[in-house]
Amino acid sequence: MFRSLRLLDFRCFESLDLEVPSAGVILTGDNAQGKTSILEAVCVLVRLHSPRTHRMTTLGRFGTKGFGIAGDPWSSERQVRYSREGLLLKADGENRSSQTSYLADGGLVVWMGNEDLELVRGPGEGRRRFLDFIGSQVDPNYRRSWSRYRRALRAKNLLLKESRPRDAEILSYEEVLVEHGTILMEARAKLINALSPLAADAQRGISGKDEPLALQYLPASGPDLRESMLQAREREIRLRQAVVGPHRDEIDLRLHGMPAADFSSEGQQRTIALSLKLAQGSLLECLGGKPPIYLMDDIFGELDPSRRNALMSQLPQDAQKWITTTHLDWLQETPALGDIARFQLRGGKSSKY
Repeated sequence: MFRSLRLLDFRCFESLDLEVPSAGVILTGDNAQGKTSILEAVCVLVRLHSPRTHRMTTLGRFGTKGFGIAGDPWSSERQVRYSREGLLLKADGENRSSQTSYLADGGLVVWMGNEDLELVRGPGEGRRRFLDFIGSQVDPNYRRSWSRYRRALRAKNLLLKESRPRDAEILSYEEVLVEHGTILMEARAKLINALSPLAADAQRGISGKDEPLALQYLPASGPDLRESMLQAREREIRLRQAVVGPHRDEIDLRLHGMPAADFSSEGQQRTIALSLKLAQGSLLECLGGKPPIYLMDDIFGELDPSRRNALMSQLPQDAQKWITTTHLDWLQETPALGDIARFQLRGGKSSKY
C-alpha cells in the first residue's frame, strides 16, 4: 500500500515524512497532536475527500496559502497540492486535468471512527454519506450523477424560495434531478443488496453471537421519482424546498427484526457500526479488485478485548491499517496486529518507537 507519506503545511504540520511498512502504522500521542490529520491526509491523497470537512481551504496550516500531500499508494507516486489557484493533481509525474481523471486509477479507503455510531442512531444524512462514499469509489458514474444531482437540487431550492417561483425553470431542473436521481437510486439499491449479507456475516463474527442484522434501502420518493415529484409539487411550493428525491433516502437497520437505533444496546450499536464498515471494505475489495486501506481513528480504546480481536480477525490480512490512539495499553491484548510500526506524535513531529 503506502510506503511513504509526505506532508507540507497540512493542518498542524509544517512538514512530515513517514516511512510505513506494508502492515501499516499505529500513531500515538496526546489529543490535538495531529494523529487524525495524518489519516485525513491519506484519505485526501487517495480519494480527494476529507471526512472532517468539505472545504479544502481549511486543510492548510494556519497562516499559509495552501498545502501539499504526496505519497506512493499501490506503487503509484501521487501528489495533491492546493493553493489559491486551486488543486494541482499529479500521478506518476503527470498532471491530471480533473478530479475524475485523478480518481480513475486511484485506490480505495475505509474510514473507521467513533463517530460511526451515528450510522446507527444518527440522522439519515450520515447513512447516505456512507453509501455515497462507497458508490463514488467504485463507479465514476455515481460520483458524476451525485454531483449533477446536487447542483440541480440547489438551483431548484433557490427557485422555490423566490416569491413567485418560475415554473418553467423548476421543471427544467427537475428533468436533471429525475435523470441523475434515478441513477443514484438504482445504484444505492444494488449497494444495499450487496452490503446486507456482508454486514450480517461481520455482525456475527464480531459479536460472537447469532445476531441477525438486516439492511433495507428506503428511497424517499418510492420507486418512481418523476411521479413523486409531480405529486409533491404543491407541498414543495408551500414549504419552499424539495421534499422528495435521493437527498432524503434512508437505510433501515434492523437487529433481530427490530429497529437498531431504538432496541439495540450501545455495545450492539457499536458492533453494527463496525460491521457496516467491514462490509464496506469487503464490497470495495470485491468491486475494486484490491483491498482498501483501513484508516482507524481512535476506535480500539473504546472496544473490549474480545470485540477488538474479533474486529482484527475480520480485516483482510494483506490490507494496510493506519491506526490512531492516545495510549497503547490495549496493544498487548491484540496479538493480531503483529509487527505493525509505531510512531509517537508531539508538537507536529514524529518519532518512531
